[in-house]
Amino acid sequence: MATSDGARAKGSSVAGRVLGYLESGRNLTGSTAALGGLLLTFAGFAGAYWPVVVGGLYGAGALLAPPRRPPAPAFEEPSSRLDELRADLVTLRAYLERVELPAAAAERLRALTGLLEGLLAPGWVSEALADDPEGVHVVARAVRRDVPDSVDAYLRTRWWTRLAPGARAPEEELERQAALLHGEAQALVDTLREAEELRQRSHTRYLEDRGCGAARAEEDRGGSAARAETGRPPEP
Repeated sequence: MATSDGARAKGSSVAGRVLGYLESGRNLTGSTAALGGLLLTFAGFAGAYWPVVVGGLYGAGALLAPPRRPPAPAFEEPSSRLDELRADLVTLRAYLERVELPAAAAERLRALTGLLEGLLAPGWVSEALADDPEGVHVVARAVRRDVPDSVDAYLRTRWWTRLAPGARAPEEELERQAALLHGEAQALVDTLREAEELRQRSHTRYLEDRGCGAARAEEDRGGSAARAETGRPPEP
């Protein structure tokens, strides 16, 4: 049953992708260009090479058509409330699922959103984050501005580079931005972890100091008892 359900889900996913491409601007532009090739064929300009002409025009039209660019999420007035940040992160992840991203950048962004999700998960971790206003600001900035802006800029730029390649590929630029944002989130995680480690070490020192104090007190009591048995006066 599970295998059957998985096969149906996979088939549905493939059908959805095919339908999405058929409805895309890329396919519509390519089809329009291919129709122009057919008209040239009927007019007698293509001759025996008409399949090459039609296919080439379709490919050129599909390549030059602006790629699908879902609008970046527009978040409401910034807030430091963690429940609102969690909801905004869900919106961001849904947006990232809809866009076409290079594999390396997509993997880095998944790692980034995974870190952010871990920080915002209800419980003692998010409570530790809430005690760090600067940390909350870092998370909110990444979710509401940095990641959407990086992805939207990539989607805008990649089409232009097909017409006039730039000095640096937009895929490389997006991957670099994703790496920087992931590093910033990782630094926040490290800071919060170090704070917990410092708290743990401080408690260890407190217990050690308390144990030393108890040992000294026990030694003092033992010395006093010995002096009382021998009749010697207490040492000044």
